Amino acid sequence: MLYPEIEPYDHGMLDVGDGHHVYWEVCGNPDGKPAVVLHGGPGSGCSPHARRYFDPAAYRVVLFDQRGCGRSTPHAGEPVVDLSTNTTDHLIGDMERLRELLGIDRWLVFAGSWGSVLGLVYAERFPHRVSEMVHASVATGRRSETDLLTTGLAPMFPEAHARFRELAPTGDPAAGYLELLLSPDPVVHYRAARQWCAWEDALQPLTTAGAWFDPPKHGLAFARLVTHYWAHGSWLPEGIVLEEAWKLAGIPGVIVQGQLDLGNLIGTPFDLAHAWPDAELILLTQTAHGGSDAMTEARVAATDKFR
Repeated sequence: MLYPEIEPYDHGMLDVGDGHHVYWEVCGNPDGKPAVVLHGGPGSGCSPHARRYFDPAAYRVVLFDQRGCGRSTPHAGEPVVDLSTNTTDHLIGDMERLRELLGIDRWLVFAGSWGSVLGLVYAERFPHRVSEMVHASVATGRRSETDLLTTGLAPMFPEAHARFRELAPTGDPAAGYLELLLSPDPVVHYRAARQWCAWEDALQPLTTAGAWFDPPKHGLAFARLVTHYWAHGSWLPEGIVLEEAWKLAGIPGVIVQGQLDLGNLIGTPFDLAHAWPDAELILLTQTAHGGSDAMTEARVAATDKFR
């Protein structure tokens, strides 16, 4: 069960350079155990819901909107955007600036989906800054993972995939869509955003349809950021997160994964659990990438375990 709703006791906008300002907030106990929440997407933004995974009497919870989304500026849903200074390395740097601003030495990393990619890369580069990790619906940033989602699952959703490929019939779908999404013409970029978000909906049939494109500005930012990262392989050498998982030795962790998560088809959570010996893998039946009540309970149990 989630903890009661809570409001931040502090928040602000952090100037991270390159013209970007990142929204951040802190809630819970000012003297509690530090934890940072890494949202998915890229481009989903943090939400009040994420505050509720933590015992507010025990944790000092930090949430922030990654570059280009949520309340951070400039927003990737503006008619014309420059994404050249929005990369994995930039986001890692933003995390370190935020940690230093708040005077935190080490924090628990709480993440899901794309947030897991970011959190794992961060922990491998700064293991001395991470006390524990809790991951759900895990990903590691491999092109094989995103290729699965853009092309490999076509036989499972043939009609939806045919509609998805109408705007990018050849080559890498992420790259093809990104070109359309960056068009200054709102007719072009909003049509592409709707099509991309419709495919995201098709991949998660157990979740609410249309959520990714509500409101349209959010849908446009989300589609732009996802395709921007996927088209560039998240600026990570293929397989590097798993290859360097030995750097996570000594960091306790929990991986909560739904057995119906389509990412399991190439073994991502199992490969990670094997490469990271201090992690516990929890598999949940009747749970897909979008989560479930059981996943919520398991994630709360994990933060309770580490408090």
